[in-house]
Amino acid sequence: MLNIFNKLEQNNESSKVIDSILGFVIADAIGVPAEFKSRIQLKKSPVKDMVGHGTHNQPEGTWSDDSSMTIATLDSINECGKIDYSDMMRKFYEWVSKCKYTATGVFFDIGISTRNAINNYIKGVPPVQCGGTKVYENGNGSLMRILPIVLYSHSKELSTDEEVKLISEASSLTHGHEISKLGCKIYSDYVKSLLNGFDKKEALENLSFIDYSKYYSNESLKPYQRILNGSIKDLEENMIKSTGYVVDTLEASIWCIINSASYEEAVLKAVNLGDDTDTVGAITGSLAGIIYTYKNIPSKWIDKLKNKDYLIGVCKEFDKTLEKIKNNQKHLS
Repeated sequence: MLNIFNKLEQNNESSKVIDSILGFVIADAIGVPAEFKSRIQLKKSPVKDMVGHGTHNQPEGTWSDDSSMTIATLDSINECGKIDYSDMMRKFYEWVSKCKYTATGVFFDIGISTRNAINNYIKGVPPVQCGGTKVYENGNGSLMRILPIVLYSHSKELSTDEEVKLISEASSLTHGHEISKLGCKIYSDYVKSLLNGFDKKEALENLSFIDYSKYYSNESLKPYQRILNGSIKDLEENMIKSTGYVVDTLEASIWCIINSASYEEAVLKAVNLGDDTDTVGAITGSLAGIIYTYKNIPSKWIDKLKNKDYLIGVCKEFDKTLEKIKNNQKHLS
Protein backbone atom coordinates (compact mmCIF):
# COMPACT_ATOMS: atom_id res chain seq x y z
CA MET A 1 0.00 0.00 0.00
CA LEU A 2 1.31 3.43 -0.90
CA ASN A 3 2.08 5.81 1.92
CA ILE A 4 0.23 8.77 0.44
CA PHE A 5 -0.23 10.86 3.56
CA ASN A 6 3.23 12.40 3.91
CA LYS A 7 3.19 15.26 1.42
CA LEU A 8 3.77 17.79 4.19
CA GLU A 9 5.88 16.99 7.23
CA GLN A 10 4.70 20.03 9.14
CA ASN A 11 0.99 20.42 9.91
CA ASN A 12 -0.63 23.08 12.02
CA GLU A 13 -2.80 20.61 13.94
CA SER A 14 -4.20 23.23 16.27
CA SER A 15 -5.61 25.48 13.56
CA LYS A 16 -7.08 22.49 11.73
CA VAL A 17 -9.15 21.58 14.78
CA ILE A 18 -10.78 25.00 14.71
CA ASP A 19 -11.04 24.95 10.91
CA SER A 20 -12.72 21.54 10.72
CA ILE A 21 -14.91 21.57 13.83
CA LEU A 22 -16.19 25.13 13.40
CA GLY A 23 -16.66 24.47 9.69
CA PHE A 24 -18.72 21.42 10.64
CA VAL A 25 -20.92 23.08 13.28
CA ILE A 26 -21.65 26.25 11.31
CA ALA A 27 -22.76 24.24 8.28
CA ASP A 28 -24.88 22.03 10.53
CA ALA A 29 -26.65 25.14 11.87
CA ILE A 30 -27.30 26.38 8.33
CA GLY A 31 -28.85 23.04 7.42
CA VAL A 32 -31.09 22.64 10.48
CA PRO A 33 -34.04 24.83 9.31
CA ALA A 34 -34.15 23.12 5.90
CA GLU A 35 -33.92 19.50 7.06
CA PHE A 36 -36.29 17.15 5.18
CA LYS A 37 -37.16 19.78 2.58
CA SER A 38 -37.00 18.42 -0.95
CA ARG A 39 -34.59 19.57 -3.59
CA ILE A 40 -37.53 20.82 -5.62
CA GLN A 41 -38.68 22.99 -2.70
CA LEU A 42 -35.19 24.39 -2.23
CA LYS A 43 -34.80 25.13 -5.94
CA LYS A 44 -37.84 27.38 -5.64
CA SER A 45 -36.72 28.94 -2.35
CA PRO A 46 -33.01 28.22 -1.79
CA VAL A 47 -31.14 28.63 1.46
CA LYS A 48 -28.88 31.67 1.10
CA ASP A 49 -27.96 32.44 4.69
CA MET A 50 -28.04 31.19 8.27
CA VAL A 51 -31.63 31.59 9.40
CA GLY A 52 -33.86 30.32 12.18
CA HIS A 53 -37.08 28.34 12.69
CA GLY A 54 -38.03 26.20 9.70
CA THR A 55 -38.24 22.43 10.19
CA HIS A 56 -37.33 22.26 13.89
CA ASN A 57 -38.47 25.78 14.84
CA GLN A 58 -35.10 26.63 16.42
CA PRO A 59 -33.45 30.07 16.55
CA GLU A 60 -30.80 30.89 13.97
CA GLY A 61 -27.37 29.49 14.71
CA THR A 62 -28.68 26.35 16.46
CA TRP A 63 -26.76 23.17 15.77
CA SER A 64 -28.28 19.68 15.68
CA ASP A 65 -27.51 16.17 16.94
CA ASP A 66 -24.57 16.01 14.52
CA SER A 67 -22.67 18.70 16.39
CA SER A 68 -23.89 17.65 19.85
CA MET A 69 -22.47 14.15 19.42
CA THR A 70 -19.27 15.52 17.89
CA ILE A 71 -18.80 17.88 20.85
CA ALA A 72 -19.55 15.04 23.28
CA THR A 73 -16.81 13.01 21.60
CA LEU A 74 -14.37 15.93 21.85
CA ASP A 75 -15.24 16.37 25.52
CA SER A 76 -14.68 12.68 26.23
CA ILE A 77 -11.24 12.65 24.63
CA ASN A 78 -10.34 15.88 26.46
CA GLU A 79 -11.36 14.48 29.85
CA CYS A 80 -9.90 11.00 29.40
CA GLY A 81 -6.87 11.91 27.31
CA LYS A 82 -7.59 8.82 25.26
CA ILE A 83 -10.42 6.89 23.62
CA ASP A 84 -12.88 5.59 26.21
CA TYR A 85 -16.01 4.18 24.60
CA SER A 86 -17.95 3.83 27.85
CA ASP A 87 -17.29 7.49 28.62
CA MET A 88 -18.40 8.50 25.13
CA MET A 89 -21.66 6.58 25.50
CA ARG A 90 -22.25 8.14 28.92
CA LYS A 91 -21.81 11.55 27.36
CA PHE A 92 -24.19 10.67 24.52
CA TYR A 93 -26.73 9.71 27.19
CA GLU A 94 -26.16 13.02 28.99
CA TRP A 95 -26.90 14.79 25.72
CA VAL A 96 -30.24 12.97 25.44
CA SER A 97 -31.23 13.05 29.11
CA LYS A 98 -29.79 16.38 30.27
CA CYS A 99 -29.55 18.40 27.03
CA LYS A 100 -25.79 18.65 27.49
CA TYR A 101 -23.73 19.62 24.40
CA THR A 102 -26.69 21.44 22.83
CA ALA A 103 -26.66 24.95 21.40
CA THR A 104 -29.49 26.37 23.51
CA GLY A 105 -30.20 23.80 26.21
CA VAL A 106 -32.91 22.22 24.06
CA PHE A 107 -32.83 18.63 22.75
CA PHE A 108 -34.74 18.32 19.48
CA ASP A 109 -33.25 15.78 17.07
CA ILE A 110 -31.95 12.20 17.16
CA GLY A 111 -31.79 9.33 14.67
CA ILE A 112 -33.63 6.07 15.36
CA SER A 113 -30.46 3.95 15.22
CA THR A 114 -28.63 6.31 17.55
CA ARG A 115 -31.49 6.31 20.05
CA ASN A 116 -31.61 2.52 19.95
CA ALA A 117 -27.86 2.31 20.53
CA ILE A 118 -27.99 4.63 23.54
CA ASN A 119 -30.87 2.60 24.96
CA ASN A 120 -28.79 -0.55 24.47
CA TYR A 121 -25.97 1.02 26.45
CA ILE A 122 -28.34 1.95 29.28
CA LYS A 123 -29.46 -1.69 29.38
CA GLY A 124 -25.86 -2.80 29.88
CA VAL A 125 -24.79 -3.77 26.37
CA PRO A 126 -21.00 -3.29 25.88
CA PRO A 127 -20.40 0.02 24.03
CA VAL A 128 -18.96 -1.37 20.80
CA GLN A 129 -21.89 -3.79 20.54
CA CYS A 130 -24.59 -1.12 20.90
CA GLY A 131 -24.84 -0.14 17.24
CA GLY A 132 -27.17 -1.86 14.81
CA THR A 133 -25.63 -4.34 12.38
CA LYS A 134 -28.43 -4.79 9.86
CA VAL A 135 -27.96 -3.49 6.33
CA TYR A 136 -30.96 -1.17 6.71
CA GLU A 137 -29.27 0.44 9.73
CA ASN A 138 -26.62 2.23 7.67
CA GLY A 139 -27.70 5.77 8.37
CA ASN A 140 -25.10 8.52 8.63
CA GLY A 141 -25.14 8.65 12.45
CA SER A 142 -21.57 7.46 12.96
CA LEU A 143 -20.15 9.40 10.02
CA MET A 144 -21.55 12.62 11.45
CA ARG A 145 -19.59 12.29 14.73
CA ILE A 146 -16.37 10.63 13.55
CA LEU A 147 -14.31 13.80 12.93
CA PRO A 148 -12.75 13.98 16.46
CA ILE A 149 -11.72 10.33 16.10
CA VAL A 150 -10.06 11.15 12.76
CA LEU A 151 -8.17 14.09 14.28
CA TYR A 152 -7.11 11.92 17.22
CA SER A 153 -5.94 9.12 14.91
CA HIS A 154 -3.99 11.59 12.79
CA SER A 155 -2.16 12.96 15.84
CA LYS A 156 -1.40 9.47 17.12
CA GLU A 157 0.05 8.52 13.71
CA LEU A 158 -1.69 5.16 13.92
CA SER A 159 -0.88 2.34 11.56
CA THR A 160 -3.58 1.37 9.06
CA ASP A 161 -4.46 -1.70 11.13
CA GLU A 162 -4.80 0.41 14.26
CA GLU A 163 -6.84 3.08 12.53
CA VAL A 164 -9.24 0.59 10.93
CA LYS A 165 -9.83 -0.95 14.36
CA LEU A 166 -10.33 2.43 16.02
CA ILE A 167 -12.75 3.75 13.41
CA SER A 168 -14.68 0.47 13.26
CA GLU A 169 -15.13 0.45 17.03
CA ALA A 170 -16.05 4.13 17.18
CA SER A 171 -18.64 3.67 14.43
CA SER A 172 -20.06 0.60 16.18
CA LEU A 173 -21.15 2.62 19.18
CA THR A 174 -24.21 3.53 17.12
CA HIS A 175 -23.73 1.96 13.67
CA GLY A 176 -22.12 -1.46 13.53
CA HIS A 177 -22.62 -2.54 9.92
CA GLU A 178 -19.52 -2.70 7.74
CA ILE A 179 -20.90 -0.17 5.24
CA SER A 180 -21.04 2.45 8.00
CA LYS A 181 -17.56 1.56 9.23
CA LEU A 182 -16.17 1.81 5.70
CA GLY A 183 -17.83 5.17 5.11
CA CYS A 184 -16.12 6.52 8.22
CA LYS A 185 -12.77 5.15 7.04
CA ILE A 186 -13.07 6.67 3.56
CA TYR A 187 -13.98 10.02 5.11
CA SER A 188 -10.99 9.68 7.44
CA ASP A 189 -8.63 9.02 4.56
CA TYR A 190 -9.97 12.02 2.62
CA VAL A 191 -9.58 14.25 5.69
CA LYS A 192 -6.04 13.01 6.31
CA SER A 193 -5.04 13.86 2.77
CA LEU A 194 -6.37 17.39 3.22
CA LEU A 195 -4.58 17.74 6.56
CA ASN A 196 -1.35 16.65 4.90
CA GLY A 197 -1.49 19.30 2.20
CA PHE A 198 -3.16 17.64 -0.75
CA ASP A 199 -5.80 19.65 -2.55
CA LYS A 200 -9.38 18.44 -2.79
CA LYS A 201 -8.96 16.68 -6.14
CA GLU A 202 -5.67 15.06 -5.15
CA ALA A 203 -7.32 13.85 -1.94
CA LEU A 204 -10.04 12.16 -4.00
CA GLU A 205 -7.46 10.58 -6.30
CA ASN A 206 -5.52 9.30 -3.29
CA LEU A 207 -8.49 7.15 -2.30
CA SER A 208 -8.02 5.04 -5.45
CA PHE A 209 -4.56 3.99 -4.24
CA ILE A 210 -5.82 2.48 -0.99
CA ASP A 211 -6.50 -1.27 -0.86
CA TYR A 212 -9.71 -1.29 1.16
CA SER A 213 -10.34 -4.92 0.20
CA LYS A 214 -7.83 -5.99 2.85
CA TYR A 215 -10.27 -4.89 5.55
CA TYR A 216 -13.72 -4.66 3.96
CA SER A 217 -15.88 -7.01 1.88
CA ASN A 218 -16.63 -6.49 -1.79
CA GLU A 219 -20.31 -6.22 -0.84
CA SER A 220 -19.55 -3.19 1.32
CA LEU A 221 -17.13 -1.68 -1.18
CA LYS A 222 -19.56 -1.71 -4.12
CA PRO A 223 -21.76 1.18 -2.92
CA TYR A 224 -18.70 3.43 -2.64
CA GLN A 225 -17.29 2.84 -6.12
CA ARG A 226 -18.23 6.28 -7.47
CA ILE A 227 -16.03 7.78 -4.75
CA LEU A 228 -13.22 5.24 -4.91
CA ASN A 229 -12.88 5.37 -8.70
CA GLY A 230 -13.09 9.17 -8.73
CA SER A 231 -16.12 9.40 -11.04
CA ILE A 232 -18.11 11.27 -8.36
CA LYS A 233 -16.44 14.52 -9.38
CA ASP A 234 -17.89 14.47 -12.89
CA LEU A 235 -21.50 13.63 -12.07
CA GLU A 236 -24.42 15.98 -12.63
CA GLU A 237 -26.42 17.12 -9.62
CA ASN A 238 -29.39 14.94 -10.54
CA MET A 239 -27.18 11.89 -10.02
CA ILE A 240 -26.35 12.88 -6.44
CA LYS A 241 -28.61 11.84 -3.57
CA SER A 242 -28.63 13.59 -0.21
CA THR A 243 -30.54 11.19 2.00
CA GLY A 244 -29.58 9.96 5.46
CA TYR A 245 -27.97 6.83 3.98
CA VAL A 246 -24.27 6.97 4.84
CA VAL A 247 -23.14 6.38 1.25
CA ASP A 248 -25.37 9.15 -0.10
CA THR A 249 -24.15 11.60 2.55
CA LEU A 250 -20.48 10.94 1.84
CA GLU A 251 -20.98 11.11 -1.92
CA ALA A 252 -22.93 14.36 -1.71
CA SER A 253 -20.37 15.97 0.58
CA ILE A 254 -17.38 15.12 -1.59
CA TRP A 255 -19.28 16.13 -4.73
CA CYS A 256 -20.08 19.53 -3.21
CA ILE A 257 -16.45 20.03 -2.18
CA ILE A 258 -15.09 19.16 -5.61
CA ASN A 259 -17.62 21.36 -7.39
CA SER A 260 -17.24 24.55 -5.36
CA ALA A 261 -14.58 27.19 -4.80
CA SER A 262 -15.23 28.54 -1.29
CA TYR A 263 -16.56 27.52 2.11
CA GLU A 264 -19.77 29.45 1.54
CA GLU A 265 -20.40 28.00 -1.91
CA ALA A 266 -19.71 24.43 -0.77
CA VAL A 267 -22.00 24.62 2.27
CA LEU A 268 -24.90 26.31 0.49
CA LYS A 269 -24.57 23.82 -2.37
CA ALA A 270 -24.76 20.96 0.15
CA VAL A 271 -27.75 22.32 2.06
CA ASN A 272 -29.69 23.10 -1.10
CA LEU A 273 -29.47 19.49 -2.20
CA GLY A 274 -32.29 18.94 0.29
CA ASP A 275 -33.33 16.01 2.49
CA ASP A 276 -30.70 15.45 5.24
CA THR A 277 -29.47 19.01 4.98
CA ASP A 278 -27.84 19.33 8.40
CA THR A 279 -25.63 16.25 8.08
CA VAL A 280 -24.70 16.70 4.40
CA GLY A 281 -24.00 20.33 5.25
CA ALA A 282 -21.93 19.44 8.32
CA ILE A 283 -19.74 16.85 6.59
CA THR A 284 -19.22 19.22 3.68
CA GLY A 285 -18.48 22.04 6.12
CA SER A 286 -15.80 20.04 7.91
CA LEU A 287 -13.96 19.45 4.64
CA ALA A 288 -14.45 23.02 3.45
CA GLY A 289 -13.21 24.30 6.80
CA ILE A 290 -9.95 22.42 6.36
CA ILE A 291 -9.55 23.55 2.76
CA TYR A 292 -10.48 27.23 3.12
CA THR A 293 -9.77 27.69 6.88
CA TYR A 294 -11.86 29.25 9.61
CA LYS A 295 -10.74 32.75 8.55
CA ASN A 296 -12.66 32.37 5.29
CA ILE A 297 -15.96 31.38 6.85
CA PRO A 298 -18.36 34.34 6.56
CA SER A 299 -18.15 36.34 9.80
CA LYS A 300 -21.93 36.86 9.77
CA TRP A 301 -22.36 33.10 10.22
CA ILE A 302 -19.80 32.91 13.01
CA ASP A 303 -21.51 35.79 14.81
CA LYS A 304 -24.91 34.09 14.65
CA LEU A 305 -23.71 30.72 15.99
CA LYS A 306 -25.25 29.88 19.35
CA ASN A 307 -23.03 28.95 22.29
CA LYS A 308 -19.93 29.58 20.18
CA ASP A 309 -17.70 30.56 23.10
CA TYR A 310 -18.31 27.18 24.71
CA LEU A 311 -17.69 25.42 21.39
CA ILE A 312 -14.44 27.27 20.75
CA GLY A 313 -13.33 26.49 24.31
CA VAL A 314 -13.86 22.77 23.73
CA CYS A 315 -11.90 23.01 20.48
CA LYS A 316 -9.00 24.83 22.15
CA GLU A 317 -8.91 22.19 24.87
CA PHE A 318 -8.84 19.54 22.15
CA ASP A 319 -5.89 21.35 20.59
CA LYS A 320 -4.05 20.92 23.89
CA THR A 321 -5.05 17.27 24.12
CA LEU A 322 -3.72 16.56 20.62
CA GLU A 323 -0.52 18.46 21.40
CA LYS A 324 0.05 16.23 24.43
CA ILE A 325 -0.55 13.18 22.26
CA LYS A 326 1.96 14.41 19.67
CA ASN A 327 4.55 15.11 22.37
CA ASN A 328 4.04 11.65 23.85
CA GLN A 329 4.50 10.13 20.40
CA LYS A 330 7.81 11.98 20.01
CA HIS A 331 8.93 10.82 23.45
CA LEU A 332 8.10 7.20 22.65
CA SER A 333 9.93 7.35 19.32
